Amino acid sequence: MRLEPALTPPRAHGEPLCPARLREEPEDFFVEEQLGFPPAGEGPHVLLKVRKRNANTQWVAGELARACGCRPMDVGYAGLKDRRAVAVQWFSVPRSPRAPVDWGGVRGGEFEVLEAHAHSRKLPRGALAGNRFRIRARGVAAGEGPLAERLASIGERGVPNYFGPQRFGRHGANLERIAQDLRGLKRSERAFVLSAARSLVFNAVLAARVEDGGWERLVAGDVAILDGRGSHFPVDAPDETLRERCARLEIHPTGPLWGRGAPPSRGSVLALEQRVAAQYGGPCALVAEAGMEQERRSLRLAVRDLRARRQGEEEVVLEFGLARGAYATAVLRELFTWVDYSESST
Repeated sequence: MRLEPALTPPRAHGEPLCPARLREEPEDFFVEEQLGFPPAGEGPHVLLKVRKRNANTQWVAGELARACGCRPMDVGYAGLKDRRAVAVQWFSVPRSPRAPVDWGGVRGGEFEVLEAHAHSRKLPRGALAGNRFRIRARGVAAGEGPLAERLASIGERGVPNYFGPQRFGRHGANLERIAQDLRGLKRSERAFVLSAARSLVFNAVLAARVEDGGWERLVAGDVAILDGRGSHFPVDAPDETLRERCARLEIHPTGPLWGRGAPPSRGSVLALEQRVAAQYGGPCALVAEAGMEQERRSLRLAVRDLRARRQGEEEVVLEFGLARGAYATAVLRELFTWVDYSESST
């Protein structure tokens, strides 16, 4: 099983412009979650807007559970955020007589509660409209012209929606467990391995579509998805209207999140997906045996409101928005090669 097409997949916008250094300080990587709904204003739960610095999401959830007097499993959060970063994200806790009267006073060395709102239910995974990023890249030697040209291309065409390396665990540790008996793992560890297996197959399919140019255009047999949403539909033959919507980044072709049975794609698209799946028989069998169903994920990622500004001669600050479930590394890899100081942090 070849891991390179999935772990170091091809780029769509050409070779990186130059090297860069990322996350020398946690403040170099800032992300803020955008909720897809307003707080209910009443109910048996409390939505908490929390700012964390250099801290794991699960650790913060544990601290909130202690403050509330509930079990860690009763704390909800929409997604995991990197440790070596500053992140503003949402959590939920059940209302409790043991909870603080004023959540605004709850803070620790690595986090603080910014807002608290009554809400109707526990915050589920994925309950976001998207994320907004502000990333400082240091040591950037690329000239203004090439950088502006690359940013314009990314804004117009988007980027391949690869799963980032963090999906596969530190140094690919989750992939090493694919051939193991998962019954001996904790439930959370098992979920990470299954996600890594699915992500590996998806990245390999997307890599093949990048190589043949099919990642950003619809072809007969595709399954198209609405931008930023889960709604998808089959494409028998792309007409001019569908092509124009695709060019405007309103809809995108999709690839498989592998599971039981065959993907819903057809024709040459289905043939490609089944050919890649045959090359990754172990991961495909693992998720199918776990009872996971076939799902779809956009092959393309629209990068919204992309802006860049220079700070000094060799620092660039990037700002952009991404749909939920997308990785900032998918954008950064189309610009730079980099040393990421989070990889050496503990």
